[in-house]
Amino acid sequence: MLTLYYAPHTCALASLIALEESGLQFKTKKLNFAEAEQRSPEYLAINPKGRVPALVTDRGIITETPAILAYIAQVASAAQLAPLDPFEFARMQAFNNYLCSTVHVNHAHGRRGSRWADDPTAHEAMKAKVPQTMAECFEIIEAKMLEGPWVMGEYYSVADPYLFVMTGWLRSDGVDPARFRKATAHYAQMMERAAVLRALEREQA
Repeated sequence: MLTLYYAPHTCALASLIALEESGLQFKTKKLNFAEAEQRSPEYLAINPKGRVPALVTDRGIITETPAILAYIAQVASAAQLAPLDPFEFARMQAFNNYLCSTVHVNHAHGRRGSRWADDPTAHEAMKAKVPQTMAECFEIIEAKMLEGPWVMGEYYSVADPYLFVMTGWLRSDGVDPARFRKATAHYAQMMERAAVLRALEREQA
């Protein structure tokens, strides 16, 4: 039995959606960030980074969203959540890693500036830059990376829940999602999937 540790309104939603899509049996454990449960000794024993998501498997613990998504896709191969072709799989991984290493980091500059600087004026400068950097990322995604209707074209994959999460953050980052026609259409399509609705319901429970 898989166990996903997550918190609402975080990138862990992508892993939760992928699990709902996979058909795998799994449990969830919700962390309360307001009470700093991610920093509790109990959770740090699971993920010393003190972040979500973390996926407990029968072979050990996996952290980092791109790794968890790839694992789910490979374990639940019958659900066809990732390309079998090595080159296409690598392209999917490149997309997911861009979301992880660049888009998410830009988003975090608006909320977690203390990770990079101690000066409050630096925090405000980072926050002010977020609308620009997030828009620039989505300009690249829109023009060069999102094939449509899904990230990989006609093939739905675990890249789609991850993009769904990032698109959902745009408005709070000061970016009008309507600027990005393909990303907005992708988000609307995701909201029609039963697995997405189940994941959102579980997240809000």
